[in-house]
Amino acid sequence: MGQKANPIGNRLGIIRGWESNWYASKNDYAGKLIEDDKIRTYLNARISKGGIARIVIERTLGKLIVTIHTSKPGIIIGKGGGEVDSIKEELKKLTKKEDVQINILEIRRPELDATIVGDTIARQIENRINFKRAIKMAIASTLRMGAEGIKVRVSGRLGGAEIARSEEIKQGRTPLHTFRMDIDYASVFAQTVYGKIGIKVWICKGEVLGKRELNPNFVGGKNDMSERREDRNNNRGGDDRRNSGERGRGGYAERRGNNANSGGGQRRN
Repeated sequence: MGQKANPIGNRLGIIRGWESNWYASKNDYAGKLIEDDKIRTYLNARISKGGIARIVIERTLGKLIVTIHTSKPGIIIGKGGGEVDSIKEELKKLTKKEDVQINILEIRRPELDATIVGDTIARQIENRINFKRAIKMAIASTLRMGAEGIKVRVSGRLGGAEIARSEEIKQGRTPLHTFRMDIDYASVFAQTVYGKIGIKVWICKGEVLGKRELNPNFVGGKNDMSERREDRNNNRGGDDRRNSGERGRGGYAERRGNNANSGGGQRRN
């Protein structure tokens, strides 16, 4: 099940919140859903190099609130906030609503966001960088920032080969069946001269044991990943286990040596 379901949709209501927050009647639901898709498609195309991770849409009575999570807020804000004002006017025309509000939230550590990591790999592949090198660089930077594991899968005509294939590189652990495990997922593509190359990224950020705020716009005050790293370091008992294992292996080797010597002596006699 964990391999077939989207890891984000699988955790909705447990440790993940919805990226569209609004209520609608049966008659209005389809129209608002299509409008959400138009807003996201338009903004991703309009700010293609803005490092957008996700777009959260909230609706109240006659008001539309669009929150953009990005690693490059300066590009979206523009000089003196002029870019935001033009985007707001374009959204008013697109949605035909007068009251549109745009919020911009900065992602402090883009290396831990699956969408930004996948987009970085895609841009490197489009610039003719070897896909294995691009993936290994992304994995190294993500693990350096404290992730417990990362898995990257690329599919298509890798390296311009005639026959399409899939390759997967992973490091650490990404348990998809564990619902309390905070796993970020993204699926992007690189448009190369020899066709599209699909890229899927799974990033495991650790377990969420307590109750979590499900609002996707919520930004915690303290660094969750540093807390998890401290807990892992405090609770780590691997050194003792390794030492005991070495002692056990040494004893086993000694026993084997004694048996071998005794056996050799018998053979010699």
